[in-house]
Parts: sequence; structure tokens; C-alpha cells
Amino acid sequence: MTPDTPPEADESTPKIGRRRLILGGAAAGMGVFGAGLVGQALESPVDRGARASERPVRVDPPEAVPPGGFALGNLYVSIYGHPGSPVLGVLGEQGVDETVARARRVAADYAGLGRPVVPTFEIIGSVASAFPGSDGDYSNEFGAEKFLPLIEAAQRNGIHVIFDLQSGRSTFLQQAQENEAVLSFPHVSLALDPEWRVSSGRPGGGRVGTVDAVEVNATVAWLDELIRRKNLPPKMVVLHQFRTTMITNKPDIPGTANCQIVMHMDGFGSLALKRGSWARMVADLPPNALTGWKNFYDEDTPTPTPLETLDNEPRPMLVTFQ
Repeated sequence: MTPDTPPEADESTPKIGRRRLILGGAAAGMGVFGAGLVGQALESPVDRGARASERPVRVDPPEAVPPGGFALGNLYVSIYGHPGSPVLGVLGEQGVDETVARARRVAADYAGLGRPVVPTFEIIGSVASAFPGSDGDYSNEFGAEKFLPLIEAAQRNGIHVIFDLQSGRSTFLQQAQENEAVLSFPHVSLALDPEWRVSSGRPGGGRVGTVDAVEVNATVAWLDELIRRKNLPPKMVVLHQFRTTMITNKPDIPGTANCQIVMHMDGFGSLALKRGSWARMVADLPPNALTGWKNFYDEDTPTPTPLETLDNEPRPMLVTFQ
């Protein structure tokens, strides 16, 4: 079976190998472990009643959104990865100044397509691991100092930041709280990756994790409180998804006045297979959710063009490159 031949629509069966993402052992040991698998089967057309909204949900925004902050109506174009680790994505393939320049180049390809474009970093803040580690959560965590050079460079250059959690057996809420210092920056949003959230066993190795709306909502409620307490501008909460099983009770994730839910299609392969993943994702969008789309330089066949990427309904407001 080739990646661009749609298999039977059985999401429980792994079909295509993903980029190897998991780091093994301590943070200093960058041993690569076999990662999860993604299957992208085409399904029936999407119910045209299931559509995202661009209605603002914040009722009392700050007087001005800082450069690189989140605002409705923008298109955020992101490069993804972990600083200093090329195997985890393009963001880690070069130094700080070069990463700023690369983010601007990638974002420039989307200029003139209907929305103001904001260059963005999506930084993997915690990295799922094949080993339990000293805390037993199968996730490598890092101090804020590891990310500050990129975050501060982004702040100086009007670049938005999305801080991504691969929490293993730890809850998303616990890891978000541990990263309060990072999330307190006005230009830093949050992403949750259920692929690497497991309640038992280890993440990856052909196994795709899952999270329920209850845990997501608890994390969003905490982030909303942080925003209000520190008078921050609104933030995105990005939820990665390529299988329906990755997020249970998804329509019960409404976001808050300060936290905009963005459902992000995280599948790879041919354009037909990616559109199949997209159809599954948007079929049960939460109320007021916006949408995002990920492109892969290596695994997509070929990587979609800007026009192909944005030619989806609802139109993505976040585009990520890995």
C-alpha cells in the first residue's frame, strides 16, 4: 500500500510511519525512538453544518495587542521543532538569528493571500520519551532558560510563539502550570499534543495517545486565570489531531473569553490523505473553534503549496511547517 492510496477507513490500524520524534532518557541524551503512526483514510464529505466561527470570544481585551500577540483575523505561519534538535523539526536546525530569518521567509510565502501574516515559532516545550525518567511520566521537561533565547528573539521581532506540550503520563494541566513563566509572556500561546498523552505504558512506538475534554478544559481554565491575573492579551490553545480517537468529547471544549481553541490537522501524506484527516477533524468542531493545518517537508508527497493549504473549509488561520 502506498501512502497516497486511501485504505479502509479504520483509524485503529496504523498505516504510515511518522517522523521519529521521541527523545530517550535524560534531556542530554538525544537517542531517537520509533514514534507513532498516522493513518489518513478518506471518508464521506463533511457535514456542511459543521463550521468554525471567527466571532471574537474575548469580552474585555487589553487596549493593544503587542507585536507578535494573538489577534483574530491574522494568519499565523509557523516553523515547528525543539531548539538544538534538528531531528524534531526545522525550528531546531539552526541558531536563534537564523531561526528568526527562516520563520520570516516561510511566512512571506503566505503574504498577499487575504490576511495579515504573523511569523510564528511552535516550540516543543516538553518532549515525549521512550523512558519513564526520574518522575515516571515518560516526558522530558526543561527549564524556561532553554527557551528564553528564542522567546525573547521572537518578542523583539514581532514573532508569535506557540509552546507545545508532549506530556506523556503527566496531565496537560500539570505541565502547563510547570511552564507558567514561559506562558506569562504576552506573545506565547499554548499547544497540546494528545498523540503523546498516555495514561499507561509509554508513548509512541506505533501507539497514539488520547485526551478527554475534561483535562483540556481544566488546562484552558487555568490558562484563562493566568491571563486575567497578569492582564495578558488573549492566547491560542492549539489541539493537534489526526485521528478522531485522539480527543474524546471534543465538542465539549468551548474555550473561554481569553483562550481561543484552534483545532490543528496534524496528518501527513498526499494532499488527498491530508484532506481526509481534515474532514474528520472539522466534522465535530467545538463551538467557536478556529482551524490550523500542518505541512511536512519530508513526509508530505509533495508538500502542499500556500494556495492548496488555504483551500480548505473552514480556512486555516494557523499553518505549521515541520
